[in-house]
Amino acid sequence: MSSDHHSPHPPAPADGSLSADERRLRELGYTQELARSMSGFSNFAVSFSIVSILSGCLTLYGFGMNTGGPALITWGWPVVGAMTLCVALAMAEICSSYPTAGGLYYWAAKLAPSRGPAWSWVTGWCNFMGQVAVTAGVDFGAASFANAFLELQWGYASTPAHTVLIFAVILLLHGLLNTRGVRLVAVLNNVSVWWHVFGVLIIVGALLAIPSHHASASFVFTRFVNNTGFHSSFYVALLGLLLAQYTLTGYDASAHMTEETHDAARSGPKGIVNSVVVSLVAGWILLLGITFAIQNYDGAVNSSTGVPPAQIFLDALGASGAKLLLLIVIGAQFFCGMASVTANSRMIYAFSRDGALPGSRIWHRIDPRTQTPTNAVWLATGGAFLLGAQDLWNATAYAAVTSVSVIGMYIAYVIPVYLRLRQGDAFERGPWHLGRWSKPVGTLAVGWTVLISVVFMLPTVSPITVTSFNYTPVAVAVVLGSAGIWWLVSARHWFTGPKIQQAPTEPTDRTSELEPR
Repeated sequence: MSSDHHSPHPPAPADGSLSADERRLRELGYTQELARSMSGFSNFAVSFSIVSILSGCLTLYGFGMNTGGPALITWGWPVVGAMTLCVALAMAEICSSYPTAGGLYYWAAKLAPSRGPAWSWVTGWCNFMGQVAVTAGVDFGAASFANAFLELQWGYASTPAHTVLIFAVILLLHGLLNTRGVRLVAVLNNVSVWWHVFGVLIIVGALLAIPSHHASASFVFTRFVNNTGFHSSFYVALLGLLLAQYTLTGYDASAHMTEETHDAARSGPKGIVNSVVVSLVAGWILLLGITFAIQNYDGAVNSSTGVPPAQIFLDALGASGAKLLLLIVIGAQFFCGMASVTANSRMIYAFSRDGALPGSRIWHRIDPRTQTPTNAVWLATGGAFLLGAQDLWNATAYAAVTSVSVIGMYIAYVIPVYLRLRQGDAFERGPWHLGRWSKPVGTLAVGWTVLISVVFMLPTVSPITVTSFNYTPVAVAVVLGSAGIWWLVSARHWFTGPKIQQAPTEPTDRTSELEPR
């Protein structure tokens, strides 16, 4: 990776009215509307909060216990992590060249050799679908853990109706917080980083120090469990990768926040990559700590709380200790959901700014007082509620929501990477880039995404019935089918990709700024 230490953009006009970031945004076709008040650390914090190892790892831990067990939980993480890092590195390089709130779909439009609007349309709709599903998955997970805590503390039963009610309250709170302005969001995300770091240390420390009994190393590293009903261990192992892959999702948030970040051409890429690296290390420590602390495997899988990690805490630490750790996890999940709504709303704002969503005129309005896209915030939370509320009718809906989030997000991630690979040396690098590693890293990223997009649409439980069916392909088909029909019938005649609001104030010869030094 290269990152020069000179000013990444041509100097601002003599009157000093534009900063380097604002000038680069103008070159990309947009004027500064959002409040640019985030530091590089705050940009990293948004992505790290959305990746949220305390949310993803623990929310799908029960899924992992049934689908591969300790061996897959332990070894799936570094394998998926290495591949995810390739995707993040390839995305970061493109982010450095095009630091805009539109992120992925803007990149696709600019990198496509032809039919840019079509590439942009597909990328944007995949990203929109994935973002809404991530928000739904995170906040539904938070609601499940909150319900488990309420059951332990006050006997408030863990039923689908109770969980969906808590889910609605959490989404409402996230909507309200996100309409208060980006400064508040940035502060809460900064707090979130340290909450996650110290939370993992406290949880792992307690699980190592307090229980009198720990699982053996052979159990943690080699025990394979298959409670899916399928007979192929290889197939089940592939399904089990969802635990890690769902967690390591959402780091495109750093790209969506670049219009609100200082030194965006460097801060955005660093935020993407660092959020994955830090999550990789801390997440593996967390998973190992929990797996070594399992006292009764079958009891945890079939826990009345509906949340296996809650039962593991209870068995290992007793009621008081379990409640304390649950509160740490719920807090982390709350921060994660809040950051997810933030990133989702920025993507909606940018996509509707370019006329690509029904009712676009409504969704890209900026509140003049807070300089935030308030209507986009409520679309993000409303869409997430509709997805999560499916749990009232279908118990496997949550697994489908998590699969939809992974597939939607990763297809959107990798389309620009694929287009960048096709450009080869013609790609104009930003100040942060991969040098000669661009092609091998990008190729691995594309191959991995193709694999997981197929795997996570496959059935997860046998026998396959109406309630156990994996509805991910249906959800993906409905969203992309609707977007495809809209494109063929109407949008291809008027959607031209990202709209250029105004021309650059002077010629944009970027040669000097883009050559590695």
